[in-house]
Amino acid sequence: MASEETRAVDTRTAMSPTERDTPAPVGASETTTLETGPARAWATRLVVAGIVLSAVNLRPAITSLGALLEEVRDGLGMSGSVAGLLTSVPPLCFAVFGVMAPRLARRFGPAAVVCAGMAAIFAGLLIRPYAGGTAGFLAASALALMGIAVSNVLMPVIVKRWFPDRVGSMTGLYSMVLALGTSLPAAVTVPMTHALGGNWQLGLAVWAVLAAAAVVPWIPLVREGRERPAPAARSAKASAKAPAQTPASASARAAEEQPPLRITRSRTAWALAVFFGLQATAAYITMGWMPQIFRDAGVSAGTAGLLLAVTMVMGVPLAFVIPRIATRLPHQGPIVLVLGVCGLAGYAGLYLAPAAGAWAWALLLGIANCAFPLALTMVGMRARSGPGVAQLSAFAQSTGYLISIPGPLLVGVLYQHSGGWGLPIALMAGLMVPQMVVGVLAGRDRTVEEEAAAR
Repeated sequence: MASEETRAVDTRTAMSPTERDTPAPVGASETTTLETGPARAWATRLVVAGIVLSAVNLRPAITSLGALLEEVRDGLGMSGSVAGLLTSVPPLCFAVFGVMAPRLARRFGPAAVVCAGMAAIFAGLLIRPYAGGTAGFLAASALALMGIAVSNVLMPVIVKRWFPDRVGSMTGLYSMVLALGTSLPAAVTVPMTHALGGNWQLGLAVWAVLAAAAVVPWIPLVREGRERPAPAARSAKASAKAPAQTPASASARAAEEQPPLRITRSRTAWALAVFFGLQATAAYITMGWMPQIFRDAGVSAGTAGLLLAVTMVMGVPLAFVIPRIATRLPHQGPIVLVLGVCGLAGYAGLYLAPAAGAWAWALLLGIANCAFPLALTMVGMRARSGPGVAQLSAFAQSTGYLISIPGPLLVGVLYQHSGGWGLPIALMAGLMVPQMVVGVLAGRDRTVEEEAAAR
């Protein structure tokens, strides 16, 4: 499979952006990662099912807890400071554990690591409501977040490896389902808990069922990583079967077998990491503080919750459309600028007339938050090989989530000390400007392999 993938990567470098997202013609097996035949067709279906089920499980551990945080605090006797710390735990875990993903993928294969990640999410969600104390709750939450972290990093790798000619559409599908998985638990956890007798422990644990379902499609694919021969054996086998190897496939195989990139030498990698971090900062600030901004402006609590739901739901259709458009453009900078302008307009509206135009501001900020699927798409486009995507994904997401940690806390500090939302909103709008700048830099048509080799 590795040799097939490297041929696909090398062939795609000569394609135009439009051709890269066009399905390969029947019979063009030499330029795709997928072999013909029923076995490969079933494997492809399993990968699609695995991507969809994994994506829907990457946020319920966070948003279901937010919906029942008051009940959890009362049930565990959790202090307010510890409860506040919970809001910073997810990005911290994403940054710390996401770094391990490329090494684990090289050792066991991406499918095996994602399978283990889904199992960790299942175990963490099942254990944490019944852990018996705050320390156990935090430890089980960290287990689930570890599974989310490695899966976050490896989803672009899975897409690049199995669907190199459909990076845009598959990233769009993954991002759309992830948006659904973000908004659904926030909306249904409380009524579902009431339907289950008001038991908050059961209301949180029930999401483990969805995680268990996500483990199943990956189990038959675990052998993909384990059965792949060593590079020398693979080269010998390829030489025996294909004496007349083309220079293109040879160079692609050489790129695949090279040692890990010095990713920090790439300016594009740094730009993408900062872009990822700033968009994550905006997303966490929006999820954590936007309802309070509306409530302080006189909007009812129920309406404020609906406004946040509208903002989150905007990611469902746009997360499918934006990656497809992005892969057809040689430069993704124009999309970055459009999203940034929407964000600036939304923040201006929150400052000038938060209640009067609340629905418009919610829509605009929902559009701006779609920088996340764009960032994932650029991860797949800014590296030529599967290992390159893995390294870039780990670097961009881990560094980015570290950057995002102080943002929501700083907004709270400014709000508390200023007594209003003027300074916090100014901070949000101010961060949008560098996000647009680094996004334009990250969107340039180049790869991290080229930049790392040139420096």
